[in-house]
Amino acid sequence: MRRLFICLSLLLGLAACGAEPHWAPDDAVRKARFVSGDSPSITLYTVVRKDTGAGGHSGLLIDGSERVLYDPAGTWYHPFVPERNDLHFGMTEQMRKFYIDYHAREDWDVIEQKIPVSMAQAEQIRRNAEQYGAARKSYCANAISTILQGVPGFESIGHTWFPVKLSERFAELPGVSYRVYHDNDPSNNHGVLMVQQDAPGAAEMRKAALDY
Repeated sequence: MRRLFICLSLLLGLAACGAEPHWAPDDAVRKARFVSGDSPSITLYTVVRKDTGAGGHSGLLIDGSERVLYDPAGTWYHPFVPERNDLHFGMTEQMRKFYIDYHAREDWDVIEQKIPVSMAQAEQIRRNAEQYGAARKSYCANAISTILQGVPGFESIGHTWFPVKLSERFAELPGVSYRVYHDNDPSNNHGVLMVQQDAPGAAEMRKAALDY
C-alpha cells in the first residue's frame, strides 16, 4: 500500500552543529512569510545535555516585521519552511513547536529565553543574520553572538563560541523570560510521520500538517 511520508523533522547529529549553504527562491520566501502579530521579540533556544549540562546548539527566533528563525550551522529542516543560508522563513507557531520538539530528546533539554525588543532592534538583528551567510560547523553560538554585536541593548552579550555561555549572558538581560522544554523521545527518533494513503483520517492528518 502506498504511503505518504510527511517529514516533520529529521535528526541529523543533534550535538554537532553542521550546515551547508541554501538559497530558497523568492516566490517560496514570499509565500512562507509569517507575521505573528505579537510584540517584537527575540528568543534564544539552547540545546543542553541533561547529564552534563554541556551545550549542543543555539538558535535564535526573530519576531519583527515577520517571524524568522536564525539557525546557524543547524540541521533542522522542514519542507514548508524555506531557508536562505541558515535563516528560515515562515516560522508559524506550529513550526516553532516542531523546532523545539526536534531538539528536545531523552538526553537533551531545550532552554527558551525570550526578550522583548523594539521593531528597529528586531529588523537590525534579522538584517545582520541575512548578511552573515551560512555558518560553518560548530559556529552556532559564534554566529548568534556576532549578529547581536552593535545592536543597542545587547552590548553585554559580547562574543562567545559556547551555547551555554551565550545562554548565561542572555539570562542577565533585563526583561528576559525563561522556560525549559523536556521530552522523553529517544535520541534516535527521526520524527518522520508515516501516514497510509487510504487509512482512516489520513486526509485530515495531511491537511493538519499542511495547514501552517
